[in-house]
Amino acid sequence: MDEKDIRILEALKLDSRQTTNDIWRKTEIPQTTIHNRIKKLKDKGIIKRFTIELNKKLIDRGLSAYIFCTVSYRTLKGEKVSQFDVASNIKRMIEEVEEVSIVTGEIDLIVKVAVKDVDALNEFVIKKLRNIEGVEKTITSVVLTEM
Repeated sequence: MDEKDIRILEALKLDSRQTTNDIWRKTEIPQTTIHNRIKKLKDKGIIKRFTIELNKKLIDRGLSAYIFCTVSYRTLKGEKVSQFDVASNIKRMIEEVEEVSIVTGEIDLIVKVAVKDVDALNEFVIKKLRNIEGVEKTITSVVLTEM
């Protein structure tokens, strides 16, 4: 990657829907170069996907929280379970989950969720998250402001 790639990526981070013409006006990099470099960055896996940023309040997901989870590595039946399996199940099975990170330290997972309100968060933690096999303990932190 060079300075042109970095300028193109910075422009795309602000708005991934920009055309090569829009980026050209901001960076003065020729459109053909921009097109070819974006393709190259995608092919190399540097750009994984183009996405959107939602206004969560308008879709009844205005409350975000981080939930720190401790994993029990044995099920009630005595079977072994891994952090990866628990994280995958949380991400796959619960629609409110935005991200699941496997981390080191005293906790095993950090789960980021977006829900309607405190009542929905309570229901999420008690009825959904804590019922995933392997989730032993949770600590919840509500997000006050996201930037």
